[in-house]
Amino acid sequence: MAATKTIRAIGHRIVDAVWRIGSATRFFILALLYSGMGFKRFRLIIKEIFSSGVMSLIIILVAGLFVGMVLGLQGYETLKRYGSESALGSLVALSLVRELGPVLAALLFASRAGSAMTAEIGLMKATEQISAMEMMAVNPIARIVAPRFWAGVISMPLLAAMFSAVGVFGGYLVGVVQIGVDEGSFWAQMQAAVDFREDILNGVLKSFVFGTVVTVIALFEGYDAQPTAEGVSGATTRTVVNSSLAILMLDFVLTAIMFRGN
Repeated sequence: MAATKTIRAIGHRIVDAVWRIGSATRFFILALLYSGMGFKRFRLIIKEIFSSGVMSLIIILVAGLFVGMVLGLQGYETLKRYGSESALGSLVALSLVRELGPVLAALLFASRAGSAMTAEIGLMKATEQISAMEMMAVNPIARIVAPRFWAGVISMPLLAAMFSAVGVFGGYLVGVVQIGVDEGSFWAQMQAAVDFREDILNGVLKSFVFGTVVTVIALFEGYDAQPTAEGVSGATTRTVVNSSLAILMLDFVLTAIMFRGN
């Protein structure tokens, strides 16, 4: 009897997960279909870019600076064992542009902007604002979801680029200013090692994918949340957890594809 209940519970969870994935996919397609209506009111997208992108800028810049400083310090200690201190610039830049920049920026974006999107839309649902829009023949997907979706997609690559740029500056502060690595070698090694297509464009592609996935998860969880305080709280928690897991999983998949392509 206990085994039957266990199997039934597992099956119920699997069915529920498949149903939610299907609903999220349909939600994503609807957001794309109604994007044209959202772009007709581009000021809404600009407003959401400010809310999700600009308001996340401080935490992105501060985190990028300290991550770059840690990379500079740890990288120098590692490279010093092999007499390759001059390669510190390439180590910092490649680590940030390929991996740490897109991944950490996406995790911070999900924690700050993604949770805010979910809470905002969940609160609108709890206070019946979405139902009021439907009663007034206003499409909530076009009015609420599409502008926020494109704001997240546009903001994420820009935030990841700023994270990487500030991280390189942090590595420069520690490696060149504090430790005393030759400045010319630092920048020359970086310029020689970083390839525009294989490194920078791949990093931009990662950040674009992460931004799309995180924004869709955040908007879907908010739109699907139970119209109660507990429901909105649970949806916000699921946004951060699911977004973080999706980012790490997609990072592995995209990295494997990119390295296999090389």
